[in-house]
Amino acid sequence: MAIDLPFIWALILAIGVMMYVLLDGFDLGVGMFTAFAESEEERNMMTATVEPVWDGNETWLIIGGGGLFAAFPTAYAIIMPAFYLPVLIMLAALIFRGVAFEFRHKAVRRPTRLFWNGAFYGGSFTAAFSQGIMLGGMVQGIRVEGGAFAGGAFDWLTPFTLLTGISVVIGYLLLGACWLVLKTEDDLHNKARKWGRMALAGVAICFLAVSFATLSVDASIGDRWGFSMTQINPARFLPLAPVPLAGMALVVWLWRDLSMKPDAVGTAPDWRPYLLAAGIFLSGYIGLGVSLYPFIVPYEISITEAAARDNALVLMLVGAVIMLPIILAYTAYVYSLFWGKVKPGDGYHAH
Repeated sequence: MAIDLPFIWALILAIGVMMYVLLDGFDLGVGMFTAFAESEEERNMMTATVEPVWDGNETWLIIGGGGLFAAFPTAYAIIMPAFYLPVLIMLAALIFRGVAFEFRHKAVRRPTRLFWNGAFYGGSFTAAFSQGIMLGGMVQGIRVEGGAFAGGAFDWLTPFTLLTGISVVIGYLLLGACWLVLKTEDDLHNKARKWGRMALAGVAICFLAVSFATLSVDASIGDRWGFSMTQINPARFLPLAPVPLAGMALVVWLWRDLSMKPDAVGTAPDWRPYLLAAGIFLSGYIGLGVSLYPFIVPYEISITEAAARDNALVLMLVGAVIMLPIILAYTAYVYSLFWGKVKPGDGYHAH
């Protein structure tokens, strides 16, 4: 039986992107929540929850971008020109945010400290919003002629992409709030539960809004799901229905967990809200994959058409088989090493 190398590499990239969203998503969410901290001590507690892991989380972004370039060079050559500006804005925001991690703790004068605090939560928001813009730009499609990008510099800027941009921001806020529930105690813990409920309500609204808006983007998406504005094809919709139904069930479950008082009998363990939020993201991600498969450049170029030669894919697969378990093991080790609640004064800046 022949091995479908393009599909295997598409799966590896999909896993890499999902890992990035789940891991860097929560620390971008925490970064945005620092704008609502009532004191510098509270803000330091929030940043201490992500300081040991934030830079390692971004490893998955490199895997996604580098893997796209190596395994699907045709897709990379089309996608990158289509999103040059949002990619540059995202990278600048991530760099500024990384610098702010260090500089905000060294700022003595209040105006300087305010600037670097603003760079921290502003960079977190800008990076998240840029990623949502690019997601929407992919879903709405990229103009291709002769195997090359044929659109304009601002094709990515539409009402639909603004909706997906805001949706990703709210989704990252949900991940960030659930991470704070896991890592904090007392007043900040209670605030995180409240923030989580607010973000979850926003996620539910955005989930519905984006789902219906997507139906108007390309007719093939509605055909794939057997769903249109006027009718439903049960033969197509019912086999796929468990994906959105699972997402909705997880939303209800998470709302219940976040609504319970921390000291109440039967309260959910603090690790469960984050796993439920990750499950909500995963259900949406699977739904996105169902909508776009087999295209890697939506509605224009398939995975097979964009893939590199088989000998190159085999060679890179050997490297991936060696390196991915190492990256996963390192990630698991770091998270286990820093497991537990943060305490006042925690964080490498305090030592």
